[in-house]
Amino acid sequence: MGDGRERLIPLFDVELTTEEIEAAADTLRSGWLTMGPRTEQFEQDFAAHLGCRHAVAVSSCTAALHLAYLAAGVRPGDEVIVPAITFVATAAAVRYCGATPVLADVRGEHDLNLDPDDVAARITPRTKAICAVHYAGFAADVVRLGELCDEHGLALIEDAAHAPSATAPESERKLGTYGLAGCFSFFSNKVLSCGEGGLLATDDDEVAALARSRRSHAMTSGTWDRHRGHSAGYDVLDLGFNYRIDEPRAALLAARLPSLEHNIAARRELVHRYRAEISGLDGVSAPFADEEVERSSCYVMPTMVEDPELREPLRARMLERGVQTSVLYPAIHEFTAYAGGESLPHSERVARAELTLPLFPTLAEADQERVLEALREGLSELRGTVPA
Repeated sequence: MGDGRERLIPLFDVELTTEEIEAAADTLRSGWLTMGPRTEQFEQDFAAHLGCRHAVAVSSCTAALHLAYLAAGVRPGDEVIVPAITFVATAAAVRYCGATPVLADVRGEHDLNLDPDDVAARITPRTKAICAVHYAGFAADVVRLGELCDEHGLALIEDAAHAPSATAPESERKLGTYGLAGCFSFFSNKVLSCGEGGLLATDDDEVAALARSRRSHAMTSGTWDRHRGHSAGYDVLDLGFNYRIDEPRAALLAARLPSLEHNIAARRELVHRYRAEISGLDGVSAPFADEEVERSSCYVMPTMVEDPELREPLRARMLERGVQTSVLYPAIHEFTAYAGGESLPHSERVARAELTLPLFPTLAEADQERVLEALREGLSELRGTVPA
């Protein structure tokens, strides 16, 4: 910066290689821009990556969640239990079905994922499904949640927007493959990104068929099918949606997928260093456990500020030093559109105390040290300024 301030270290950054850019450019030059061969190829590649039977690419993770809930039989009058600490789309997609999202608490500052005990207490005769969000790429307790679903005849849906290559404890099985369907995000700031996009993964043939149909207006054939002469026309079988992904984004995803594991390895290395440094600081801590990092996709670097009243002043001081931060997430039940329910103390504490630090594969060591120094200095300046 020319005004003497330090260069801003962003919360996240995306660097595309020449080969990745060319994959999208080649698609533009091909003249086929809607769902077609590149979408099919990416779906095959991602299904193989996850180790599941079907991968259905769509326009967003929100679309994938909506289709997953519909496939689970969620209808007006039903309930779906979701965590209060997640992006609002996890709950909003329940409403798309005419159903009610029931917000459950997270385990606490040490684990920002859904608390199975709280979930169990919220199951009613109207409950149709449970949605497990793998916060920051760290596995929710899919084993216990799956047992609850089996016990009560419910569907387990996984919101794996943060976790495209993460695994559960003591297993090599990828997250997103434990439930009836797993939903992934390829939004700009995600671990595998293309701007806008999502995907529904499943081993269930009927779920996959529903998702493939409903993503394109429930038509019996698509443009690519008709172009290849597979069908002369089409019928419309149900109420469908325009949830298609386009070919340039699918091509970009297919080109970026081979580097996914390398990028996650870089994220893990950065997270290990963050956690080691934060462990020696007073006033801030890191959720989850060190041993979980090697199973996580490390989507973001969450921290918990001991005194929630210091979080916003701390963010302001870090920004003054050229470090961008964020909050992931406000508690859904405190939004105007979802207010009126009971208190969820752990979620409310997390919503007020969580502070997200910059994290992306190309974050340089010197820049990470600048982030940590801004955190140290900000905490030091603020300590004692707010009454206990």
